Amino acid sequence: MIRLLDNSDRTKPVLIVGAGISGIACARELRDHGVPFKIINKGMKIGGRMASKSVRDSGTQYDGRVFDIGASYFTVSDPGFMELTDSMLNAGVVADWTDTFHVADSQGLGGVKVGPMRYTARKGIRSVVEYLAQDLEITEGEVTDLDEIVLREQYSSIALCMPTPQAAKIYPEAATISPAQWEPVIAVSFLFAEKIWRDFDGVFVNGDNEITWIANDGTRRGDHAPALVAHVHPVLASHHLMDPQAVIPFALRAVQRTLGFIETPIWSHAHRWTFAKPLEGSTSALPLSHVGQISLAGDEFSEKPRVEAAWLSGRDLGRNLAQKFS
Repeated sequence: MIRLLDNSDRTKPVLIVGAGISGIACARELRDHGVPFKIINKGMKIGGRMASKSVRDSGTQYDGRVFDIGASYFTVSDPGFMELTDSMLNAGVVADWTDTFHVADSQGLGGVKVGPMRYTARKGIRSVVEYLAQDLEITEGEVTDLDEIVLREQYSSIALCMPTPQAAKIYPEAATISPAQWEPVIAVSFLFAEKIWRDFDGVFVNGDNEITWIANDGTRRGDHAPALVAHVHPVLASHHLMDPQAVIPFALRAVQRTLGFIETPIWSHAHRWTFAKPLEGSTSALPLSHVGQISLAGDEFSEKPRVEAAWLSGRDLGRNLAQKFS
């Protein structure tokens, strides 16, 4: 049922499935080229893995505060993405966070690791996607039968902007397109009564079977709240995907051990990401991949999967589709 675009299709819109940063980048490129499109997103909130979670019923001043539970930050190397980031910096949407993280092992905090500037968003990482999508119309809904959509011939092309394992549920051939291997993560958010750790922004935790990363969400958000987010080790996460809240004690124990305190949080929450990130080395250098009318975009179509790669993949797919309308 997959067919190639022909001249008679050029008045029909492109269907974009998924409103993460790659889907929004694709839509913006189509809009800038005057190409009609429709975005369908599962759920009321957009952003995909650039997600945030609000505190509820903590009994503190932090009720309503946002934790970043998906992407922890983003970096910039591409000139086009740098231009976009500069515009968001000027608009106050994003901010510099840090270029220095700590490293830790079984003995606790060790030295530091200096790298590129990491950018964050004071209103939560999801607000980046919301800002980029502010003038786009997005339809809430779930695509379950792609063959039926193709058969109706409503759209000129279809862009699946989501992890390939999810795309394969509605388009089985997607599983054969991308070589990426995916690992799960459970992000555990903690709110404490007060700050009880020494200053840091983020910690890469090496050689630990329970966690791999701790973010100081207080410095990341700029409000210096006593808030931490830990990423559970993929092996441990894989055993608790059906009950992510069950990993909270493991994550807390690892955070306490790494940062050197014994206090317990006043609020906590665990969020499951079954397809959290593609493993570097298993991904493709191709900016996009497609078979006939169906195209895919996302950070897995890059040698370095990250937020920037997802945006570039969506942008390049939008440009590719726009050329067919020219």
